[in-house]
Amino acid sequence: MHVDHLTFVAGPEGLADTVEQLSHIFGDRFKDGGVHPSFGTRNNIMPLTDGRYLEVVEVLNHPAADKAVYGQAVRQRQEAGGGWLGWVVSVDDLSPYEKRLDRKSVKGSRRFPDGRLLEWEQIGVKGLMTDAQLPYFVHWKSDAEVLPSALPGDVTLASIDIAGSKQRVEEWLGAPMDANFDGVHFDFTAPHGAPAILAVTFDVPGKGSVRI
Repeated sequence: MHVDHLTFVAGPEGLADTVEQLSHIFGDRFKDGGVHPSFGTRNNIMPLTDGRYLEVVEVLNHPAADKAVYGQAVRQRQEAGGGWLGWVVSVDDLSPYEKRLDRKSVKGSRRFPDGRLLEWEQIGVKGLMTDAQLPYFVHWKSDAEVLPSALPGDVTLASIDIAGSKQRVEEWLGAPMDANFDGVHFDFTAPHGAPAILAVTFDVPGKGSVRI
């Protein structure tokens, strides 16, 4: 079980302007990630250390965005002003989660601008939509060298601050969370408030600690 990536949704101004704003903070580290045809979204990605990445995503004016749960989640967040959507855990086998959630995983794919095809399966976005402290789960089908996390990055994900309950997240994961879960510090506050990612802290070369 690996803290794989984070999803930040573009504001109403769109993907390009949001990435430009974040580039003022992180530097010129974002790359075009391509379109998710089955979800009706597209993204830019910033590789991180430790096999992780940050994606900035926007919804497209496409019928797939209205049908796919992920497209609906991105649209909902974008219309609310954008910001943190959620965090994602990669696993070797989705079948335990399919059994527990009593539904099948969904196939996803996107083609990078250089033509490489990235494929995966995911489950749990419906849980994220109703309880934003929860991650969703992904199983990568493509070879490791194709994954966004395989790109070289020098920014490190340090911590995630969540409004929510550690116990609830542990139940969802089916695993205990140490103080530093997979090398990332998680801080849970306001367990009885509205669940959400409150902030994420990165270690950025030349800038030190950056909190978004």
